[in-house]
Amino acid sequence: MNSNSEIKSLLQKFVLNQCTPEETNEVIAYYKKNKLTEDFPSVEDIQNLLTEMPKMSQQKADDIFLNIMQASKENETTITISPEKSNFRTYISIAASILILLGVGFTAYKQNFFNKPAETKFDIKSTDIVLQLENGNVQIISEDHSVQVRDSKGNIVGNQNGNKLVYETDSDTEKISYNTLKIPYGKKFELQLSDGTLVHLNAGTTLKYPVKFIAGENRQVFLDGEAFFDVAKDKKHPFIVNADNLNVRVLGTHFNVSNYPEDASTDVVLVEGSIGMYNRNEDFDLTKNTILKPGFKGSFQKANSQISTKPVLTDIYTSWINGGLTFRNMTFKNIITKLERRYNVTIINKNEKLANEKFNASFKEESIENVMSYFNDIHGINYTIKNNQILIK
Repeated sequence: MNSNSEIKSLLQKFVLNQCTPEETNEVIAYYKKNKLTEDFPSVEDIQNLLTEMPKMSQQKADDIFLNIMQASKENETTITISPEKSNFRTYISIAASILILLGVGFTAYKQNFFNKPAETKFDIKSTDIVLQLENGNVQIISEDHSVQVRDSKGNIVGNQNGNKLVYETDSDTEKISYNTLKIPYGKKFELQLSDGTLVHLNAGTTLKYPVKFIAGENRQVFLDGEAFFDVAKDKKHPFIVNADNLNVRVLGTHFNVSNYPEDASTDVVLVEGSIGMYNRNEDFDLTKNTILKPGFKGSFQKANSQISTKPVLTDIYTSWINGGLTFRNMTFKNIITKLERRYNVTIINKNEKLANEKFNASFKEESIENVMSYFNDIHGINYTIKNNQILIK
């Protein structure tokens, strides 16, 4: 970090838990080079900051930063500022002090404070559905068996039977803790949350969710992939789906969210009720945010965070629940990714001209052989299938 602007940017990201591991190391390294002075924040100061941080918006973080900057400037008595007297010293001290007070490294800090346990490497092309518990332990979910899900104290919090996992509704938990469900390629799964919300998870999807929703707090889950939500109505506790930089807020309704990495947009299709769409760094505002009506699709462009809406046939976008497969104005390279995910196969495309061509197609519970045969018959795509590998010539 060689400039004040770089320092400011990284420190803001640090407090908001948005730093990469490399950026975090830069913050800590910079802190270690600076001496502590009498204006080093007290334990009480840090504890107060920690209390506020889970609900801190981007604007609030900016305000805190500017206030600290102003206070530092007022205390400066010289024009030449040494590293020990940097305008950013106090803010750096606050950030680093959090680590010291917790008595752990930053990785553990993020796990404990932001409820983001260290990720266990997940093989998306395996045949196992994986449930990762709050403490990082992993359970393998087999659709042919039943299993009980327990918390860190050994209490039963959920039961899995076949293709569905149901969490208990009568848990007396007062502290929020998260489980993460990971669905491999070629499979789908159902999850019933503690509030009764039913979630259909598509292949190649990861969902992080509270074991038990806490009274007075929003019901928030974190999605990578695709899921259909049938949200239990609760006017006092909004249900929020976080899909990377997009938040989808509802009270009780049916909707589909598709947030796969290869797609240029995160798409939300509303079947029933109403939902609000807004950037994750914003506070929900009914008068400013995009409100989606039934029968509409909202698309959040990942490149510029812009949201557009248009009417659609919702059945097209929810057919996957019952085995359907639909492509709308989709490039062939993206179709390949979705076919690999759906059928757990490897597709090698040696026809480079096909990659960016766009197609429309719909299938109902078709095998991969039938899907490829369709592309060959209609579009003249030559291919061979051997075991779980498809070669397109």
